[in-house]
Amino acid sequence: MKLKFFQTRLKMPVLFALVTVIFTCLIIIPLTPSVGFASSQKANIQFVSPNWVAQQAKNSNLRILDVRNGPLDYISGHLPNAVHIADIAFRGPREGLPFQYWNSEKLSEIFTNSGVTNNSKVLVYSDNRDVLGATMVAYLLERSGLRDIAVLDGGYKEYQATQNVTKEFPKYKPSKFVIRDNHSVRVNLDEIKKLIGKPGITIIDPRPEKLFAGEENLFIRNGHIPGAVNIPWITFTEAENPHKLKSLEEIQQILADKKINKSSDIIVSCSTGREATLQYVVLKHLLGYPKVRIYEGSWTEYSSYPDLPVATGIN
Repeated sequence: MKLKFFQTRLKMPVLFALVTVIFTCLIIIPLTPSVGFASSQKANIQFVSPNWVAQQAKNSNLRILDVRNGPLDYISGHLPNAVHIADIAFRGPREGLPFQYWNSEKLSEIFTNSGVTNNSKVLVYSDNRDVLGATMVAYLLERSGLRDIAVLDGGYKEYQATQNVTKEFPKYKPSKFVIRDNHSVRVNLDEIKKLIGKPGITIIDPRPEKLFAGEENLFIRNGHIPGAVNIPWITFTEAENPHKLKSLEEIQQILADKKINKSSDIIVSCSTGREATLQYVVLKHLLGYPKVRIYEGSWTEYSSYPDLPVATGIN
């Protein structure tokens, strides 16, 4: 009876339009990605062992990126199914500043050509001191909206010591990687200006001590952002293999000695935005610090503005 009552008061065109609207709301709209998709999805970056990689050998969804900068290093031997894309390929000039991360269109092209999809699980590795290249690419994957990312602890050296490597090149069909830019992982120059000296803000500078102190004549102006705490990135890694992390207990002690509060709003700023990625990954993803971001422009950008304050010396 209620249905008949409803139908007598709605002409068929109106009823049809109403049904169409309901169908659109329930079915079509949920299939359209929302604008805030990237920032609402939590990424996970982990450090994994060579044994973990071996166990994932049959995982067809795993894409492995060899980001060593020497092409002959890759050609002479690499992890099975690894695709080579040097970490230097992810940056270039922008508005006169060197070493800036490429725009979303270029990053999408690089990841697409590397066989990465939006649903891929991606492992990144480099070698020796270039753990920074591996963490940089891992950071860029998170920044681009990917959620499942790993860095090979110990890099190629550690893997080669216990697992078989290959000279064969992988075969795959590139599938479009769509950038879902996650702005929550970084700050820009305007934000840095407003945050200097604010309560609850901690700026970590992972550059070598002499560079931080302004004792080396390298940049236009030398020193560091006022209030920044110097924790050289190399202190997080083992001396004999800087691609391998120290234990998390040792790293936590380093942070405690520098009085880094886990509740702080932490910004990591280095020379070019590359060194910062190691401490970003460790603090945010391995130690669970709730708010960690990177100032991508770092000292390259900051030091080029003569009106911005500069501090020198060691804290």
